[in-house]
Amino acid sequence: MNTLAIRVENLSKQYRIGERQSYYSLRETLMSGVTELPRRFVSLFRRPVARHSNDDNTIWALKDISLEIKPGEVVGIIGRNGAGKSTLLKILSRITEPTAGFAEIRGRVGSLLEVGTGFHPELTGRENLYLNGAILGMKRAEIARKFDEIVAFAEVDKFIDTPVKHYSSGMYLRLAFAVAAHLEPEILLVDEVLAVGDANFQKKCLAKMEDVGRQGRTILFVSHNMPAVTRLCERTVLLGQGGVVMDGPSDEVAGAYLNSEVGNAAERVWPDMTAAPGSEVIRLHAVRLRGKDGRLAETVDIRDPVGLEMEYDVLESGHIIIPHFSVHNMNGLELFSAVEINPEWKGRRRPAGRYVTLGWIPGNYLAEGTLAVGAAVSTLDPHIKHFWAKEAVVFCVSDSFDGDAARGDYPGPLRGVVRPMLKWSTRFSRNGTDPTETE
Repeated sequence: MNTLAIRVENLSKQYRIGERQSYYSLRETLMSGVTELPRRFVSLFRRPVARHSNDDNTIWALKDISLEIKPGEVVGIIGRNGAGKSTLLKILSRITEPTAGFAEIRGRVGSLLEVGTGFHPELTGRENLYLNGAILGMKRAEIARKFDEIVAFAEVDKFIDTPVKHYSSGMYLRLAFAVAAHLEPEILLVDEVLAVGDANFQKKCLAKMEDVGRQGRTILFVSHNMPAVTRLCERTVLLGQGGVVMDGPSDEVAGAYLNSEVGNAAERVWPDMTAAPGSEVIRLHAVRLRGKDGRLAETVDIRDPVGLEMEYDVLESGHIIIPHFSVHNMNGLELFSAVEINPEWKGRRRPAGRYVTLGWIPGNYLAEGTLAVGAAVSTLDPHIKHFWAKEAVVFCVSDSFDGDAARGDYPGPLRGVVRPMLKWSTRFSRNGTDPTETE
């Protein structure tokens, strides 16, 4: 018995640069689906012989990808732009076919690959909702049972009978996600749905996908939002140059990805001022992490302090400048924010020039794990944030088992985002009276 929801073996996809792609009308697509229904009863693609072409006009979006995903798994797919993430989901969604290898999907698939995927602009929101349900193989009564819940989630009740071509991108997104998540697909494929929409809707989407995952349905979630990936997915696959670079627990894979993105994880430099984060007033030059000896440090002992350093150029004199940092863990939880309070510059308007701001996190404060540091600079009068370099640098905190850190002699896992070294006292008495205090 096949226990896999998705099986991918040696999957490859080659594109010819500049080649015109074919797009079909809704009627042509539906008619094609009807005529090919027997062949596509099981979502199976086989292309045993690759049409290899190595000239300069071709690129491999995917090359020999192999994956196995069990029913009920929630798997993140991450990687840089061009790594092949969206191509993989398009093949699994039967939007495009592979050049070689095959992908097998067992279960009803719901896809949200971009805003309004599967919607016809001339149809109303109500008509598109029923059409999408029918494409998923649902009966009208099933769709009607979910209708009110979908409309309430999408917050488009006033416009449900309006053609979706008149919807804003936010309305399009809300309805598209609501349809994909509520119509009970056994497999849900989601590509960067959180890239659009306000913060409240993003939280709503994450909560719904968590609910879908708890119901035992399979989710493939493509995103550049590392906190969302690590919160939603226990397992994550990192793609790079069309292949699988890493496959494992989400916090480990996300940490490895962030480290690779910033090069030397302890330092990130923007040598070209015109391309650096900032404005005509301030430009960021570098963010660094320093160990207790002042050297760059990618990994720090939990007992040692770690320095957060920001180097920036003030291009316009006369502003009160506030540098600040934020520290997050791989689950997206903000441990703390720190604002420069150097009395030398408090309330002073700074002249133009190069500045280096350094602040120290004390030892025996952070918990073990991978942490990301963001750097920002704001000005006062008026208050303007000129840049925020999110996840600019990444570092790992390693705990000590020598007995002289906050865990003492306890060998098991300790929960929490910080691990401060507290001052302890214990009172002891042999006969229950007149206890003496020891530290």
